[in-house]
Amino acid sequence: MQRIDRALCVDLDGTLLRSDLLYESLLTLLASKPLYVFLLPLWLLRGKAALKREIASRVRLPVEHLPYDERVLELLRTTEQRPRVLCSASDQELVEAIADHLGVFDEVMASDGLRNLAGRQKAEALNTRFGAGHYDYMGNASVDLQVWKHAGGAYVVNAGASLAAAAARSTTVHGHWSAQGGGLRSWIKALRIYQWAKNLLVLVPLLTAHRFFDLPSVLDAATAFIAFGLCASGVYLLNDLLDLAPDRQHARKRKRPFAAGDLPLLHGLFAAPLLTLAGFALALWTSPAFALVLAIYYAMTLAYSFVLKRIVMIDVVMLAALYTVRIIGGAMAIGAALSFWLLAFSMFIFLSLALVKRYTELAAMANSGKQKAIGRGYDVSDLPLIQSLGAAAGYIGILVFALYINSPESLQIYSNPRILWLLCPVLLYWISRVWIIAHRGDMHDDPIVFAARDRVSRIVALISILIVAAATTTW
Repeated sequence: MQRIDRALCVDLDGTLLRSDLLYESLLTLLASKPLYVFLLPLWLLRGKAALKREIASRVRLPVEHLPYDERVLELLRTTEQRPRVLCSASDQELVEAIADHLGVFDEVMASDGLRNLAGRQKAEALNTRFGAGHYDYMGNASVDLQVWKHAGGAYVVNAGASLAAAAARSTTVHGHWSAQGGGLRSWIKALRIYQWAKNLLVLVPLLTAHRFFDLPSVLDAATAFIAFGLCASGVYLLNDLLDLAPDRQHARKRKRPFAAGDLPLLHGLFAAPLLTLAGFALALWTSPAFALVLAIYYAMTLAYSFVLKRIVMIDVVMLAALYTVRIIGGAMAIGAALSFWLLAFSMFIFLSLALVKRYTELAAMANSGKQKAIGRGYDVSDLPLIQSLGAAAGYIGILVFALYINSPESLQIYSNPRILWLLCPVLLYWISRVWIIAHRGDMHDDPIVFAARDRVSRIVALISILIVAAATTTW
């Protein structure tokens, strides 16, 4: 039976919060100042509490957007007749900010830079403050068993039946709430397998070199596709971990597994490098030249994630370059010569699509009444300019293709290069339609994903393939 005279003491990380403040604050710090990574071992030498204090003193978390467990909040809101205590191993500065925001706690107990308030030390602090058996404790991890054996009652949150059973052997369990989210579905979403469609660009050199019937080349290209996919998924995880704050303020991105608290941040910190290493292992098996291109791609994505995505126009140029690097990687994987025309066409077309991405994000911000994109260098007044630059880049890309048709390179590859002129109106239609859809606010925030899902875009792709095949055929 619950006692209303007993304090209700609530753990924060993994219980009230579907995340962990240590990793939240660490990732926030590294996202803005990555060189602090070299100081972390020195801080840790002074103890975990000192590490938390050093990090907390250098960051400001947007506590209003953190992923709280609504079940715990509902219990706290309906339990006003007894003291409610937020008791956490996270640093006092951050914990107090959360308590002030929520306004449902009467007291805060947390790590203070000297003492790490977890496990046995948390039990001692609660026993000193309330007396053994005179408080109920809500937690989520096996370390909380050291507290439950002194508590008058237990709430087991975001944990399995085995932990609830272990807690029941020490005290009375008043409530058990299983974990929400997680599992294979969340990991598939976090890895963004659907985004692997972008890596189909590595197959472009296989097609332009007319080697799609050469089995060794096809196998090398397929391996390159998987290597880019693994590396890209590692980058997506890292990018999501570094973008927690802005993602949580985005209408769609706040549902991403790490931002929503469906997956532990620590698991992401392990998975990101493992996926990347697997990608590089496949790349080295394919060819050293391809591995070098993949390394350049990874370095570019790191530079983009840490710094360049915040710089106006540099960010979209970098996005365009990342798409183009995939094509270069495909050429290196099969040992094909790089085409100047293909690279020039790719850079302009992908610059246009990168600007579509930014235009869509800014338009969504404008519709929600915001004036500036969080974590970016743009504001909504830039919308007309971005639209003009993006449309111009797309048309220049098609102009590059038109010039290529009468080039010596085209005459060497195609039996009937003049048929390629039919591609110009098809491409003009497609890029114009993309921008009209973006202008109307109906564009997916990733235009490559939009193109993969859009029925008209797939028809355009099929028509383009037929035109190229006709230009290749000897009549």
